[in-house]
Amino acid sequence: MEDKKEAQPPIIDQLKEYAETHIKLAKYRAIEGGTSIAASLIADVVVIFCMLLAFIFASITLGFYLSSLFHSDWEGFGCVALMYLIIALVVKYNRKSLERPVINAFIQKIFK
Repeated sequence: MEDKKEAQPPIIDQLKEYAETHIKLAKYRAIEGGTSIAASLIADVVVIFCMLLAFIFASITLGFYLSSLFHSDWEGFGCVALMYLIIALVVKYNRKSLERPVINAFIQKIFK
């Protein structure tokens, strides 16, 4: 009978082990969350950079194409610049309706 009592560690030791295990688990969860956020952000930056390069080269291509249609370099690239100015004005005036989805996407990414 006494062997059973001595075989089990005292409750204080069990609570200490539980607390240490719980702290380790919290640390591992924090590390996992931080690394997944960092990896996701790095992947997003690479994708955005590639999309930006594609956008720039597509803009240059469109400028040269319109230049060949209008037989004038300044008219072709001017049309591209005017198109971007119109897009910028539309985005500026619809800023509030565009901010909420972007904020929600960031929040989902952080708490994913």
